[in-house]
Amino acid sequence: MTSVIAFVAAIGSGLVAGVFFAFSTFVMKALARLPSNQGIAAMQSINVIVLNRWFLGAFLGTAVLSAIALCLALLDWQTSHAIYLLAGGLSYLAGSLFVTIAFNVPKNESLAKLDPVSGASAEAWTQYISEWTRWNHVRTAASLASAAFFTLALVA
Repeated sequence: MTSVIAFVAAIGSGLVAGVFFAFSTFVMKALARLPSNQGIAAMQSINVIVLNRWFLGAFLGTAVLSAIALCLALLDWQTSHAIYLLAGGLSYLAGSLFVTIAFNVPKNESLAKLDPVSGASAEAWTQYISEWTRWNHVRTAASLASAAFFTLALVA
């Protein structure tokens, strides 16, 4: 059972890392190149569409698996793979789930309240891109590290 959880958590973490990586490396840069009203409207649409069963299943499902892996590590600490399960679980829960809830979601909620055609929105958009992307880099690195740790747990 531990191997199955580590395997699926590694895949989930890697999949989520890929989504975050895409946003950090080209999606946000492309949106920043658009006139602010278009960039705001596009990101507002993305933030609605991302709340679907496929993404949330991968994102939250991996969080559940990470919590289980963390518990398994603590319950069976003497095994060679326990440290990797612990690191993978902590990395995903703290660096991906927590950062999303504490930083990216509130920024998305603020963005949702903006009127894309308002002149004041342009400045808020510039700040949003910078801050949201900075936290997204953290999520990307944490999810990738989690995938690596869960993979190491499989080979330990």
